Amino acid sequence: MFYADFHVHSRFSRAVSRDCTLPELALWGRKKGLSVIGTGDFTHPKWFSEINDQLVPTEPGLFRLNDAEQKELDKEIEDSCRGVLRFVISTEISTIYKKNGRTRKVHHLVFMPHLEGAAKFIERLSKIGNLASDGRPILGMDSRDLLEIVLESADGAFLIPAHIWTPWFSALGASSGFDSIEECYDDLAGHVFALETGLSSDPAMNWRLSALDRFRLVSNSDAHSPSKLGREACIFDTEMDFHKIRAALESGRGFGGTLEFFPDEGKYHLDGHRLCEVRLLPDETSAKHGLCPVCGKPVTIGVMNRVSKLADRPDGARPENAAPFYSLIPLQEILSEILSVGPASLRVRKAFSSLIAKIGPELYILKDAPAEELAKCDPPLLAEAIVKMRRGEVTRDPGYDGCFGVIKLFAKQ
Repeated sequence: MFYADFHVHSRFSRAVSRDCTLPELALWGRKKGLSVIGTGDFTHPKWFSEINDQLVPTEPGLFRLNDAEQKELDKEIEDSCRGVLRFVISTEISTIYKKNGRTRKVHHLVFMPHLEGAAKFIERLSKIGNLASDGRPILGMDSRDLLEIVLESADGAFLIPAHIWTPWFSALGASSGFDSIEECYDDLAGHVFALETGLSSDPAMNWRLSALDRFRLVSNSDAHSPSKLGREACIFDTEMDFHKIRAALESGRGFGGTLEFFPDEGKYHLDGHRLCEVRLLPDETSAKHGLCPVCGKPVTIGVMNRVSKLADRPDGARPENAAPFYSLIPLQEILSEILSVGPASLRVRKAFSSLIAKIGPELYILKDAPAEELAKCDPPLLAEAIVKMRRGEVTRDPGYDGCFGVIKLFAKQ
């Protein structure tokens, strides 16, 4: 069994840390306990050059750091976090276009089984838009046509619609999406077999739509800095092989489910208007006719509202053969609450490093480490906090209109 995080960005994307280099992503991938991560941004010319220079092929369709970079990584990684780290060639593409009388803005994850296919894909897209402008390029083309180019670039290449519920940039988003995957990808929709649910929803929310039953529901971090890797991830029980991973996503055999944010922490979970600090439940939005009660402007319709609008099942429904999922809180956030300091503070960084050195990677600590083992470690309350998280005993302050929510484990005294 291994964990994979496919949605990653490089330092060549907007609003992304300068630390997002391949060696740094590999380092943090192992700290988190990931075995496979996406390269992200392979369409950017400078990043693609670094991919070619710093990665070497290993198992079919997978890559590792070259010997020189791996030697440097080995000097930094804790003994407890050593293990296999592979890259898969991936990128995110933004398409903006008009269809059926509306402007559509849809993000897509694209996966290639080899660098030759990636190069062919890049060549095709370079005739459509400026790939050097951003690691996640914006192209004026139909989602269906992008999928066609993906399929023609390499045998085994595939596309996953990204964070499908995000209001502004997604296949099913309230502001610029469609009401179905079939409407978005037309006659090629049958080639889409997995959907990324995004930070603001979890599988249980998606299970309310029978139209999504045929898709594998995947989760990834959409990391804009190395330390955010693994905040959501996929679980696989397959060989380390691009084609076996793809087959698991297509058939469900070998796909073990996902590690999830509590969806309330996602920044588009509920409706609202950030500028007026207004947050609304779907029924409240409906009662106010979609308008902010403070300024009278339209509120941003969140993921919960959009899911409810398209759902044909009640809350709590679960399809047959649905994969399991596990709701987690990033370790830095747990330590931040226990220590009463910011998650980026020096105290949290030191505590994080100490814990992974003693126990193992973050995802092992959060999901599998025995409570008795955690109880022997500092800070106090760590074991209690993680047991509460695993039981879902949390307090939720939901996110809305671009503001992340907050998940707490202990009530304020």
